[in-house]
Amino acid sequence: MKKIHVFTSAAFNYIPKVRMLFESLRRLHPEFVLHLALADRIAPGSDLTAEPFDHVMAVEEMGIPNVQRWIFCHRIVELATAIKPFMLRALLERDDCAGVLYMDPDTVAFSRLDDIVQAVSRHSVVLTPHLTLPELTLEGVMDNEISCLKHGIYNLGFAGVKADEQGRAFASWWCERIYRFCRDDIKNGLFTDQRWIDLVPAFFDNVGILRSPRHNVATWNLRRRLLEGSVTEGLRVNGEPLGFYHFTGFDSGAHKAMADKNAQGNAAVAGLVQWYLDATRKLAQDPLARVPWAYNTFSDGTPISPAQRVVYRDRPDLQDTFADPFEVTGYPLWWKKNAPREYPGLFDPTRQAGELERLTQQLSPGCSPEPGRAVVQAAQLAGAKPLQPAGPPASLLRRGWRVFRREGMRGVLRRLS
Repeated sequence: MKKIHVFTSAAFNYIPKVRMLFESLRRLHPEFVLHLALADRIAPGSDLTAEPFDHVMAVEEMGIPNVQRWIFCHRIVELATAIKPFMLRALLERDDCAGVLYMDPDTVAFSRLDDIVQAVSRHSVVLTPHLTLPELTLEGVMDNEISCLKHGIYNLGFAGVKADEQGRAFASWWCERIYRFCRDDIKNGLFTDQRWIDLVPAFFDNVGILRSPRHNVATWNLRRRLLEGSVTEGLRVNGEPLGFYHFTGFDSGAHKAMADKNAQGNAAVAGLVQWYLDATRKLAQDPLARVPWAYNTFSDGTPISPAQRVVYRDRPDLQDTFADPFEVTGYPLWWKKNAPREYPGLFDPTRQAGELERLTQQLSPGCSPEPGRAVVQAAQLAGAKPLQPAGPPASLLRRGWRVFRREGMRGVLRRLS
């Protein structure tokens, strides 16, 4: 019998919150198969057998091309979102899979999700918008509707995908896009994995939009959804049982601030936020919450800076030269010798922040599955004729990169015409 598979994505330090989500699902839906997509390595000596999920798949087990290069290009939050389509694709290929639900690790289910399961049985892809009703005040428009235009119409704290041809086609397309472009770069129209999903109803057939007010309740839609009751006695949204709530931005304090603003005076919201705060305070004492991220340092334990990740991500010549950028005898030595000369702004305290922002927002092809072809592929995407090799590939790549840095893609195209 085919089953519904549910997964979430997190590094080790978030597993205590994952536990809250999966305990709620285990209680309400014992028939679900629960998976953790781990944006981390399995820490030596870690025992996950008592956790309320059935399977764990670490990022290095997902069949991602050039995985060490690719991981290095992402910070922890980016990586936790970037692995989602690859885990989805793997689950959809299982013989026992009827459909897959993704839920963020900072969500909790409060009543059965049978309407979601039914939606996945009818539609190839099921999405939940951030907002399902127009805001009624200027403040609401500025806080929430304009935020949706920046971050995406649909919230990727949830997605449902049927194990059919269209569902698998969606997963493959999403993998291709996220491989290169999972970035928090709103100025270039990117917000991790989420903005891409705005294209899904245009690109794929049989997409369902779940507008029920009881699902994916969060601070951004509390102005138009009335939450009543309590955790102990049951919570209702616009008269319906609360399906699942999204405690986004909780650790930073943003969730409480926006809940106070968008649901001012609502005792049910205040009680729910306090309940989660109390629970997560206890979880913070869990040893798993203190496991350091495996990809935070080079092989000798030296921390990796955001600038080192961005420069490597945007330099196909570096990707080609340093297949394992974590290895301390490779990329870090290049950085120490060459980066101060090539990127002086990153080493000037008065210019550092602005220079990093400039580099971060410079749209590039990102990590290439075939680093040695990255400049050629970028040129071809821009409409150039195929490049005919004029010498050793490495030297050709270096020349192409120098032209790209000095003159941009127009300079590359001019030399290819």
